[in-house]
Amino acid sequence: MRRTALGPSASAAQRRLVTTGSETARLSIRRGPSEPALYAGTIPQHFSSTVSRHGDRPAVIARAPCPPSSSPFPADETTLTYHALDLLSNRLASSLASLGVRKATRVAVSLGNGAPFAALTYAVFKLGAVLVPLNPSFNAGQVAAALRHLQAEVLVIGAVTDLAYRPGAGRCNEDLLGAVAGHLGGGRVESEEVPSLRHVVVVDNRAHHPPVSFDLEACRALTPYAALLDGSDGPVTPSEPLCPSDTINIQFTSGTTSTPKAAMLSHASILNNGALIAHRMGLDPHDRIVVPPPLFHCFGSVLGYMATATTGAAILFPAPAFDPVATLRMCADGAATGLYGVSTMIVAVLEALDAGVVDRAPARLRKGIVAGSSVPEALMKTIYARLGLEDLVICYGMTETSPVNCMTAPADPFSKRTSSVGRPMPHTAVKIVDPADRSRVLPLNTRGELAAAGYLVMKGYYGDPQRTAEVRVSEPDPDAPGGSTVWMYSGDEAEMDEQGYVTITGRIKDLIIRAGENIHPLEVENCLFQLPGVKEVSVVGVPDPRLGESVAAFVVPRRGWATDASSGGAPGFSGGGGGGGGGGGGGGRRALSKDDVRAWVRTRLSSHLVPKHVFWVDEYPKTASGKIQKFKLRDMAIEALKGQS
Repeated sequence: MRRTALGPSASAAQRRLVTTGSETARLSIRRGPSEPALYAGTIPQHFSSTVSRHGDRPAVIARAPCPPSSSPFPADETTLTYHALDLLSNRLASSLASLGVRKATRVAVSLGNGAPFAALTYAVFKLGAVLVPLNPSFNAGQVAAALRHLQAEVLVIGAVTDLAYRPGAGRCNEDLLGAVAGHLGGGRVESEEVPSLRHVVVVDNRAHHPPVSFDLEACRALTPYAALLDGSDGPVTPSEPLCPSDTINIQFTSGTTSTPKAAMLSHASILNNGALIAHRMGLDPHDRIVVPPPLFHCFGSVLGYMATATTGAAILFPAPAFDPVATLRMCADGAATGLYGVSTMIVAVLEALDAGVVDRAPARLRKGIVAGSSVPEALMKTIYARLGLEDLVICYGMTETSPVNCMTAPADPFSKRTSSVGRPMPHTAVKIVDPADRSRVLPLNTRGELAAAGYLVMKGYYGDPQRTAEVRVSEPDPDAPGGSTVWMYSGDEAEMDEQGYVTITGRIKDLIIRAGENIHPLEVENCLFQLPGVKEVSVVGVPDPRLGESVAAFVVPRRGWATDASSGGAPGFSGGGGGGGGGGGGGGRRALSKDDVRAWVRTRLSSHLVPKHVFWVDEYPKTASGKIQKFKLRDMAIEALKGQS
């Protein structure tokens, strides 16, 4: 009988799949453990129990934009214990109810990470309303479209939107609000763009952005956030009883494609996902976790906030928008035990460490999560060595699965923790299928499309049954005669090994087909990430008249490295196809050339994987959660290569 890594908590179906010698055991389908049990109540019910157990412990510690490094003053910091968070969210809920917010009312929140967003989250959940987090960097057209699509009645927004990597800088939202809400000087909101909109609540954060001029006091149509603080801090009674299956959160997908969708998530899905993430990574009430990923994204709100809030741990927000310097300082000053981030964020934090922002690496860091995209093995090893994150785990999922369906564990072998996204989460099934025939589950160690099933699957895309039906599919369940299982198809390419570990090999749509051969960008990216002088790399396919597609590598060089960048090209990057030359290292700087890039791949991988085009870039187009938007890189490459033979 084959040995497995499954413990006694594995489900009967999973044990049957793995321990028999049948054909089924050799297929890429596994079910996670049945323990710990799913919580059967609502988010407010669970939060009440957390407050009763951990009321005096810090729940949220948040800083305003980090001052310049030369400033003698520390960043403004707000601390809320669980008891204080409970009372503050009660006051906000009371005031929102007086504005007409009821169960199922859509309340949009466009704020950076901080105490107001944290408290509003529980205020909305307590009322049974639907929290709609919006990317604060949305422009007026995007905000209006989102509000209109969901028939939102309330918008909560900052007077100024903080910008990632630019602490203290910001975008004044006066023009945006005028475009979305109509005439701001009137006595109430009357919006032609969003007829459903009744109230706009503005958080006054102008003090942290001195250059911004916004006469809020003259805007009588807007409701000051401060006015909501006058509500009652007594227990909240929703307009109707709450049910765990109620839609409580609508998340817009992150935008790595050009068509975001609005995924409907329930109390049960996001609450249990957060709790099970905390359980697998070993969070406890003594942990202090620094979370720079934004609260408008599942990474910040579920992996971060819901995971800490279900265990009594503290969540630390280093700045409203991502700032690597503030993140590193918060880790050091806040005696942090953990750090979260997508790989691009962690690279920026490592660079801040190299720049001497703090005297030495924060001493207490041990736990953490890297998620959002595939993580090169070389980067994982660097994170272990430089930041001391011995118990770092990788989470994989999608907004539509609330979001995590696979995850490593601190006890997993090092090789699995750096090369896979772990095994299925409890109460979750995962399978790998043929993208051309989803009814065919593929053999182990075969690449195909990943699908997930269980409590965590979204209820659908709001107002979009057609696109829902494309990815959320009810199928007969062989383990439940006459029953069915709802599977969420990811569009991600993956493979599964004999122990149930899943490796993500890329997006199916990102697959490069060169002269009939499939090329997986992640394979080339992992290789190039180990080339000296390379800080970041992203690989895409571009049209090729002879080969169908060819490989293009976008490389961010490390600080202090010279490149053979040529003139011309699209804004923000240079270079393209053709020869590379020796890459002059003027001024004694170390040199990196296009030929170096190609030679590195050629000597370590097969020749058809060698990039035909190499572009030097300063930064990538990214979502606000840090994911690289490869479709934009592809468009940039096509534009730059026009007219070249």
